[in-house]
Amino acid sequence: MAARRKKYGKKRGKAVGLLLLALLFGAAALAGGGFWLINAPYGPTEETFVEIKAGSNSAQIALALSDAGIVRSPLAFRVARWLNPHPQAKLKAGEYRFDHPATPAEVFERLERGDVYTVTVTIPEGSNVFDIAAILERTGFSTRAEFLNVASHETRLIADLDPQAKTLEGYLFPDTYKFARKATATQIAAQMVKRFRAMAAQAGLPSTEAHKIVTLASLIEKETAVDSDRTLVASVFENRLAKKMPLMTDPSIIYGLEVAGIWRGTIYASDLKRDTPYNTYMHAGLPPGPVANPGLRSLEAALNPAHTDYLYFVAAGADAQGASHFSATIQEHNNAVTNYRKAVKKVGAR
Repeated sequence: MAARRKKYGKKRGKAVGLLLLALLFGAAALAGGGFWLINAPYGPTEETFVEIKAGSNSAQIALALSDAGIVRSPLAFRVARWLNPHPQAKLKAGEYRFDHPATPAEVFERLERGDVYTVTVTIPEGSNVFDIAAILERTGFSTRAEFLNVASHETRLIADLDPQAKTLEGYLFPDTYKFARKATATQIAAQMVKRFRAMAAQAGLPSTEAHKIVTLASLIEKETAVDSDRTLVASVFENRLAKKMPLMTDPSIIYGLEVAGIWRGTIYASDLKRDTPYNTYMHAGLPPGPVANPGLRSLEAALNPAHTDYLYFVAAGADAQGASHFSATIQEHNNAVTNYRKAVKKVGAR
């Protein structure tokens, strides 16, 4: 009887040992499978976009990534999240671009960082709505017509700043932007206006004077590319306005022709006599509104013009985009214009 118990005990011990061994191998296999699931790279070898919608939960995000072939399965992504040092991290909505295999952990980290795909677009200082519309069309966003339509009909974006604004001209801040690939013309305009508000606040722009200051700044922006000249150009405009003299600025003439759809690429003598609301040769005072979108330095110059007795300015040399020569009298100005024409002629004769 004792021998039977001993033999049975040996069998039972052997069975338990085999079970533990099986469990050990199973655990090892499971661990190995889990390791492979979350550490083996997977995904597309060609450009693939996935949009994570705002408000998506973890399960929805995992499914979207799996359906797009970014991760092997929803489980792989969920496991990667559980093992992440910040499993409760908020994953950012937006469109993501994948073009090579990656581990679920790497995918999770990208969403945690908010590494969304954007297209970089630079809007130069002094660009007007027509220029911006052309740039956006070239870079694959809205058509020219779509953006111009938004610029004309979304003035509610600046109604508190400039109730009399007919378009968004002047309030689309020139800068380098990162737009979502599918950004609409309205979204782009809103982002540019938001940037304007931030920079206007930095410059100290009073909301009660936005229309005048932004219009003046747009003329300053178009008239000079030299920072040191900006406050001097502003002083010329302020002095002429105080004396009720026409501003006589070519950029406003050009803008009026662009609005009318008859700009020919260069100013002709007949254009100076064309009666548009923006003809500052014919009409005293500021034009009806901004003629371009000024940068921060021009806004600051319009807010803080130099104190001078200058009433005129012209390029100091052959380069019309270089420094300017400023004059207080018409005689001084005529001499400066003569010198400018001589410089231009001299360059052309080389």
